[in-house]
This record gives sequence, structure tokens and C-alpha cells, in this order.
Amino acid sequence: MSVNTVNAYLHDVDMLFSFLKKEKSNLSLKNVELNDLKDFISYINNFEIGAYSQARIISGIKAFFNYLEIEKEITKNPAELLESPRLGRKLPDILSVEEIENIIEQIDLSSPEGERNRAMLELLYGSGLRVSELINIKISEINFNENILLITGKGNKQRLVPMGELSKKQILIYLEQIRPHIKIKKGFEDILFLNRRGSSLSRQMVFIVIKNQVEKLGIRKTISPHTFRHSFATHLVQGGADLRVVQQLLGHVSITTTEIYTHLNTDDLRKSILEFHPRNR
Repeated sequence: MSVNTVNAYLHDVDMLFSFLKKEKSNLSLKNVELNDLKDFISYINNFEIGAYSQARIISGIKAFFNYLEIEKEITKNPAELLESPRLGRKLPDILSVEEIENIIEQIDLSSPEGERNRAMLELLYGSGLRVSELINIKISEINFNENILLITGKGNKQRLVPMGELSKKQILIYLEQIRPHIKIKKGFEDILFLNRRGSSLSRQMVFIVIKNQVEKLGIRKTISPHTFRHSFATHLVQGGADLRVVQQLLGHVSITTTEIYTHLNTDDLRKSILEFHPRNR
């Protein structure tokens, strides 16, 4: 699992421990019953945690009690019949090609950070990367002759992703004109994108860069670095790309995750209704 996933599950178990201590008189794990876990779900509802986060917490708690059962720490698994909330398939916000072009083209290139930010956003959209993948790209893992990136994704799984000409052009400008003037901290010599202090960027920094650009243009959508990834995949599917290819480019383990992008082609759906529905003839 990725560091973020591990930390999330550890946080969920800590929440359970806190609940057992405060609300159940420090109840031992050996004595926890199904009703106690149901009370725990009611307890986290007070924090207005969404259905998706609840589902993850319940999944983590069930896995935790499975582990305790395997290790013979408990004789009966109280989480076996614990139900998760029903989840609908949520369609993500996406940006149009024009909106992405405006966001990238309106970046202020008068500062060194501007050239870096443009290269980052070109790469986010051009190769459909996760923000964690973007901030950890190494120069040694970019093949400029073949225009290929070696990306390390979730669970340290690696995949090869093509790099577009616009991304390549902007990265080379950054590498040749901006990066040589940064005093690089030891250990970050091979990291592509650096902050002013010569170390790697944080996820939050990429969020801030995008947020500032979106606000400047007055785009009223919920936009994050992941929106560029959603837009990359949606535009590929709309252009006729094979779903298996999109799955491989995104690094999805299951094609079910990729299939969401087949539901986003609303223009084609609208054209189909206008053309084929009898009321529109």
C-alpha cells in the first residue's frame, strides 16, 4: 500500500480506539460486539463524514478485525456482519479542452515558478498523472528520445507513460533555463520539480497553483490536480481511445475504475437522443 493509504487506515483504527476509550469505558477489543461497532458508525456520523469516507473506515475496521481473528487475538469477529453504506458511482468534474488551454496559457511566465508551473500542468493533463506521481518524477526516469516517462504509482507499481510534445518542450525549458539557478538540497538532485528552497514540492503546493489559476479565470467548478487526470481520460475516451489503453495509461488495477469515463461523454449522448428519439425527428 502507499504511505497515504497506510496512514489513512491507521487513522481509522485510532478513531475506533478513541471511541472505545471515551464512549465504551475503555472496552477491550476481545469484548467488542457488533452493536458496539454500529455505535461507532453512529459516532463518526457526528463528524459529518461522507459516505465514501465511511465506507473506507468500515472496510479498514473489518480488515483490522479479520487480522485480529487470524492472529487469534479474538475468538469471534464482531465486524463480520458490519454493513457499509451503499455508494453510487459519482461522476467527477472535468474541464473542457478550452478551459485547460486557458488555465495553462494564462500562467504568468515572468517568474521562474511560472515556467515550472506550466511544465507541471502540461504534464498533469498531457500524461494523466496523479499529483503524487507528478511531484516524485525523477529526471533519470524521463526518456526524452522516446518521449516516455517511467512512473511509480500506487503500491510502488511502475508503468510507462508517453509524454506529449508540449509537455516535453515545457519540461526542457524548465530544465535548461530555470532549474540550473536553484540551489538544490542534498538528496533532491534527481527530482524534476523543485520549490524555491531546492527540495521537492508538496501536494498542497500543486493544489494552490491550480486553485490560483482557476480563480483568476473565474471557472466555477471544483478543481484539483485530479481534475486534470479525469479530463485527460475523458478526452481520450471521447476521442475514441480503447478503454484498455486508458486503463493502462492511468495505472488502474481494475478496468471497472476506468469505465466511469464512458459515462462522461454527454455530447455524444445528447446527439444520440436528438438523432434517434422519435420525439426529436
